[in-house]
Amino acid sequence: MYFVPSRSHYSVKTNWSEVGSIMAKRKLKKNPKEPSSVVGEKQARHREMTQTEKYIFSLAAIALVVAVCVAPLTAEISTSGFAYHKHSVLKMDEALLTVNNDLDSEVVVSWMSERCYQCLYQQLGVVPGAPSPGQPSSVDFVVSTQHEITLQLNSTPVNLELCTVPLHFGEQGNYSLWVKNLNNLSEVNCSVVTDADPVNSYIPILVAFLIFAGLAFVYGIGRTILGLDVVRHILFRMAGSIEMERLINSELGSPGRTVAPVTDNILPPPPNPSKRLRSLDTFRGISLVIMVFVNYGGGRYWFFRHESWNGLTVADLVFPWFVFIMGTSVALSINSLLCAGSTRCSLLRKVVWRSLQLFIIGVFIINPNYCQGPLSWDNLRIPGVLQRLAWSYLVVACLDLLVARGHLDILTMGAWWSPGLDILLYWPAWLFVLLLETIWLVLTFTLPVPDCPTGYLGPGGIGDMGLYANCTGGAAGFIDRWLLGEDHIYQTPSSRVIYATHMPYDPEGVLGSINSILMAFLGLQAGKIILHYRDLHTSIMSRFLIWGLLLGAISAVLTKCSTDQGFIPVNKNLWSLSYVTTLACFAFVLLVLVYYTVDVKKWWSGAPFYYPGMNSILVYVGHEVFEEYFPFRWRMANSQSHAEHLTQNLVATSCWVFISYVLYRKKIFWKI
Repeated sequence: MYFVPSRSHYSVKTNWSEVGSIMAKRKLKKNPKEPSSVVGEKQARHREMTQTEKYIFSLAAIALVVAVCVAPLTAEISTSGFAYHKHSVLKMDEALLTVNNDLDSEVVVSWMSERCYQCLYQQLGVVPGAPSPGQPSSVDFVVSTQHEITLQLNSTPVNLELCTVPLHFGEQGNYSLWVKNLNNLSEVNCSVVTDADPVNSYIPILVAFLIFAGLAFVYGIGRTILGLDVVRHILFRMAGSIEMERLINSELGSPGRTVAPVTDNILPPPPNPSKRLRSLDTFRGISLVIMVFVNYGGGRYWFFRHESWNGLTVADLVFPWFVFIMGTSVALSINSLLCAGSTRCSLLRKVVWRSLQLFIIGVFIINPNYCQGPLSWDNLRIPGVLQRLAWSYLVVACLDLLVARGHLDILTMGAWWSPGLDILLYWPAWLFVLLLETIWLVLTFTLPVPDCPTGYLGPGGIGDMGLYANCTGGAAGFIDRWLLGEDHIYQTPSSRVIYATHMPYDPEGVLGSINSILMAFLGLQAGKIILHYRDLHTSIMSRFLIWGLLLGAISAVLTKCSTDQGFIPVNKNLWSLSYVTTLACFAFVLLVLVYYTVDVKKWWSGAPFYYPGMNSILVYVGHEVFEEYFPFRWRMANSQSHAEHLTQNLVATSCWVFISYVLYRKKIFWKI
């Protein structure tokens, strides 16, 4: 939210004594086959949850239809109210700035984003000198409102800096910047006046949050009410027929049904070694749903887009989390298959085949070059999200096949070294990963790159005072251009937004794949913890938290707790070491929360994220392939409205959640 008082003045003099006074506030910045050996109350709660989920997803489906039909209408109504305002022509994340020059000489207006580290000022325009005293000349400029910017005003004859004005402009606000001489003609005063208040572009997010929170509240209340014994008795008495009694018994559990004592059965219940943890699918679903939402546009808010270079946004969190939970699933899956009698050679063939399928789908089915027409080898992008998943999965699964133990219950836990058993047993795999990380460090900081400083980690462009404009990504970018060619990597990296880079750079490039293997391997370690401490919830969660604390400490050292000043900054484009340790730290903490609420206390079923987590490949590929089709996208009445973009993106994401729920109920799962 922007707080800009109407007609308030922000003054800046040549001596910079009043620069601090103009600082504006910155924007804060089920498995359907669940084991049926347990009957009674547990099964009743499960069926009750299923019935309630049908109810809530019916509501969600109705909400989707209403949103699709009403959104264009509401956008059309809302835009008509601004037809006569001066700033109606402004686009999203833009404001109008009128510079009034009362000096007798030209003034050059330049700007720089506060998110741009050590950047050159970029010229905004030139304002002519006043034609006569008391008649200032004025020029209108459109400025960005995503981040705070600093305006610099220079006098053209001697290139003298007159003043600098840092300000966070509000979206669609109108501002005037007055440049005047004070009584002392050698002293220049710069003041900013708010002519028209900006709009609050974050209200749509608040409304969307309240809607989804309301749906979650209705779901929780409905589930609680249907679980009360009094409600069950009322429903049972209202039945009045054997058919209704059977329906209540099958869906909610009969109020009169009693659970037979365990001692009545001589044989113990059969073991269930392949019990699936709902928390893992829920974690995967959370990552996937956010990934789909930001890929569809995230309402065109800057924090739902990837950071231009160093730092993190919401969009930068989800891909590493998906890689992390993939590694966790690898550990559990391979252990289960080895226990079932599968040979390592047969599993290796499956791993290679699956990796090849993922790579082919990524290159030929969801390649972003389709936006430019039919695929051509001349400009085919080779790296990508699924390609990196394929590579990470191949390496980590092969490592686990080499060191995995089929039966962990025969291992002793009484020795002094037993607390480190989940690491010591797999020391060859750890040694290999540490070797890979050493290779990444050596290549990143010692590889000579033509016309660039050794070990350069910057974005190039106007960053670092424009000294290394063609050095985007340092060694990582150089390796990709050398191995794959400039035409076969990503052409529009996020660094273009703020740093005005012009070199192709691929965030899923070759060198960064080493650190994605590390991320998947840390997820594999989480799976090993679950296997070694099966059903010991306290031990599992405590070790997750220890790993999170350790990785967080490593990140603090690498980054010096800063965005740009550390040894290795957090950087998604580079997939830097600190980026992996930071996101793995977050992943361990989030996994603790989800594991505790879903699998330990069973306070939450994992819905609705559980369902896309069960069909992750289908949802990801589907949302890419059908992105331009209704109801995932429609022609908007106002394409410069955050509200309509947010509505469209939330509807599209909710559609995939609903589709995954229907496929779950139909027992349809796409496995590669």
